[in-house]
Amino acid sequence: MLVRKTRARRKQCSTAPGVTASLFHGTCALLLGVVLSASAFAQEVWNPYSREPRDPIEQGRIDSANDPAEAVNRKIFEANRAFDNVVLKPVARAYQGFYPKVRESIHNVAVNVGEPVVLVNDVLQGNIGRALNTTQRFAINTTVGVVGINDVATTSGKPHHYADLGQTFGVWGIAPGPSVQIPILGPSNLRDAFGLATTSLAGTYAFQGAIASVVPYAQMGATAVDDIDYRSKMLPNTDALEKSSQDLYLSIRLIKAQMRARLVEEGKAGRVSPDDASSDRSAGN
Repeated sequence: MLVRKTRARRKQCSTAPGVTASLFHGTCALLLGVVLSASAFAQEVWNPYSREPRDPIEQGRIDSANDPAEAVNRKIFEANRAFDNVVLKPVARAYQGFYPKVRESIHNVAVNVGEPVVLVNDVLQGNIGRALNTTQRFAINTTVGVVGINDVATTSGKPHHYADLGQTFGVWGIAPGPSVQIPILGPSNLRDAFGLATTSLAGTYAFQGAIASVVPYAQMGATAVDDIDYRSKMLPNTDALEKSSQDLYLSIRLIKAQMRARLVEEGKAGRVSPDDASSDRSAGN
């Protein structure tokens, strides 16, 4: 009897930290959700695209209100820029030396690995037509396209589209929130940063057991390669922007905010491709 009680106490003590950690993480997620869900007020305060500015001064005032931690964000931005100059740019320029066909195949594989994440967000957004398109793309490219090396789906009339949890939150009506700078990853907003963190945690817990040590590394590798591929394609644009912009931080912040706003609008429209005007969120019914 004494041995049983001792074992029970040990078990209770060993599980307590895990329970405490789970409660802590759950509480933090709940608090962030409450903050992000205050959409009626936050939409007007934090979203610089909720209305058209009357002049450039007005635009500047709106942008500043959207970036209350600008001083800290600028420091992170400078650190990110240093990392970009020392690491990403040289790697991206070296990557440009690969044969175009090799770069295309690498890009195709990275896109194919990310299709399950796109599919989950298509479903969460209620975009049935898009979800069906993504499922067909993944099936075709994984089999006929040899694990995605060849993008057979696009040539078969199944174009790729991007979707993430930040876009999903936007489709649900959650405001972007204030601007943030994520180390290495660059400019974002509170809504999209929370979506990125949630996706990363979900991926960590989704793969358990024997494949837990394989799938996450494969995903990270594909994401890293895709980022390098994207950075190499953006080199001409960023080089020109660095030469012409009087304030690179403000320029990149505005461009990224516009890109994310357009992405949310694409999700709300629910079109499989830009030319498919008849395919919206009700597609597939």
